Amino acid sequence: MAENEVKTVLDNCDYIHLHEDVIRSVREKMPEEEILYDLAELFKIFCDSTRIKILYALLESEMCVCDIAQLLNMTQSAISHQLRLLKQAKLVKYRREGKTVFYALADSHVSTIIDQGMEHISE
Repeated sequence: MAENEVKTVLDNCDYIHLHEDVIRSVREKMPEEEILYDLAELFKIFCDSTRIKILYALLESEMCVCDIAQLLNMTQSAISHQLRLLKQAKLVKYRREGKTVFYALADSHVSTIIDQGMEHISE
């Protein structure tokens, strides 16, 4: 933030008591804008309950589209669409066995995110 921007922000405050050392320390540790944007995009994937259900199912077992569709009482097309978004976000991976494609969580980070989220809402 430029110095004139800081002044504008401060002009709008009713009470001014800055902790410049804290501001400086946090600013130094703040990731770049592009990284924060990518993080926000990742979390957008979690805002759809169908995608959460799919991830939760894959937390339990590797599954094919047909099985996921049956489990969630949805069409294969709808599940495929959601899986495509999850793949793009690098949250799921797949392997082919003959004509069947099996999906699984991409790595342990995905299960950690789900577990931490469940723990948070259970408190």
